[in-house]
Amino acid sequence: MPCPFCTLPDKQILIQNDLAIAFYDKYPVQHGHLLIIPKRHVETYFDATEQEIKAIHLLIREGKQIIDEKYKPDGYNIGVNVGKYGGQTIFHLHFHLIPRYKGDVEDPRGGIRNAIPNLTPYPEI
Repeated sequence: MPCPFCTLPDKQILIQNDLAIAFYDKYPVQHGHLLIIPKRHVETYFDATEQEIKAIHLLIREGKQIIDEKYKPDGYNIGVNVGKYGGQTIFHLHFHLIPRYKGDVEDPRGGIRNAIPNLTPYPEI
């Protein structure tokens, strides 16, 4: 089965630089949820080069500006899952840039330790 991120249509790319791209998550946990990935197929954070990680971080900052303007969130979570037992389901490195909103959970303390309500059900893979 081909990597869904390696075969992502260009029209879905929101922003990009030489080494990375960003696009809206197909199964967002909040409005404006972005995924930021290296263009090169690498499975995990630990397989990426320093240059790829820097390129991803630049797009995280640029993506935040876009989300701020369009969705006006009250906070953010940034995360990456590594390996099957770290929750990774697509084995192409991807960072989640998740906008958070006042009232999206009753008590936001602990950040991602709390369940974030899914706007879109996540498929069984």
